[in-house]
Amino acid sequence: MPANFYRSCSQGRTAVCSAAIFGLLLTAVVSAAAPIDGNRQIRATANDSTIVITTTRRLAGAIDSLQWNGHEFINSADHGRQLQSACSFDNPPAVGAETFNPTEAGSRDDGAGGNTISQLLEIAGGGNHLHTRTQMAFWLAPGERSGGQLARNTRMLSDYILTKDVTIGFGRWPQALDYRVTFSVPTNAHHVAAQFEALTGYMPPEFSQFWKFDPATGKLQRLTDGPGEIKNPVVLATPDGKYAMGIFAAPLSPAENDKPSYGRFKFSRAKVVKWNCVYRFSNPKGIHTGDYSFRLLVPVGTLVQVEGMLRDWRDFSR
Repeated sequence: MPANFYRSCSQGRTAVCSAAIFGLLLTAVVSAAAPIDGNRQIRATANDSTIVITTTRRLAGAIDSLQWNGHEFINSADHGRQLQSACSFDNPPAVGAETFNPTEAGSRDDGAGGNTISQLLEIAGGGNHLHTRTQMAFWLAPGERSGGQLARNTRMLSDYILTKDVTIGFGRWPQALDYRVTFSVPTNAHHVAAQFEALTGYMPPEFSQFWKFDPATGKLQRLTDGPGEIKNPVVLATPDGKYAMGIFAAPLSPAENDKPSYGRFKFSRAKVVKWNCVYRFSNPKGIHTGDYSFRLLVPVGTLVQVEGMLRDWRDFSR
């Protein structure tokens, strides 16, 4: 506050000045508590088409929509779908991954509503680049169950942070996504195993054709709808091949010897399909806390274009 404000307060207008100070402090508190607006849009021209990525407040900055050539690639019905990231920890076979499952977009209870338990801490979006930093919600609320298993978290909002940077355009492909994520595990956490769903894409059911990329031949091969994980990049496409999207993971450093698994799933009842890229780490003495960073490349386009992107990237190093 300016010096003359305090000077005038000392000159006998105590009640008025007290009210003014209280009002300013209240405004500051309300402003500090106000949620960050997660509504952003980035775009780029790709030859004769445009790719547009949209984030929304209801998803704490997770990607709500990806459109290329006027076609929607994302099925965003609740807070678990979208184009987003999640993690889970200490998941023996008898315990489901969702029982301790920080999730970027929000919790299961957020449903199809307009709010999210996740808290958006930072967002910047302009041109062809998006940056977000999100404190992730646990997927389950304390006391809830998934697959009969009780949630292991004791509160709704986790201390696990996701930072992402997304750039439209990579190499000679203007509609490909260069997608970088960092999961920050709190220093007071102790886990012996971690599963990072570095990225998943939930897509509309018309993306009904499943493919895998063979690096040896540089070609896509037909794949069943699983469910399950394989070692090769996965692509989902429409039957006519006009629209396709998949996932490719850049190699980790030699010290980080875990290799990605690529999953594909079809949920007929929910009318949605998905791909994902998962990394797993374990250490009986405890995995390290702090940051786990991954770089993903997301091919978007026609099926022929996506195959070309994956062929270009097979020798790519981080």
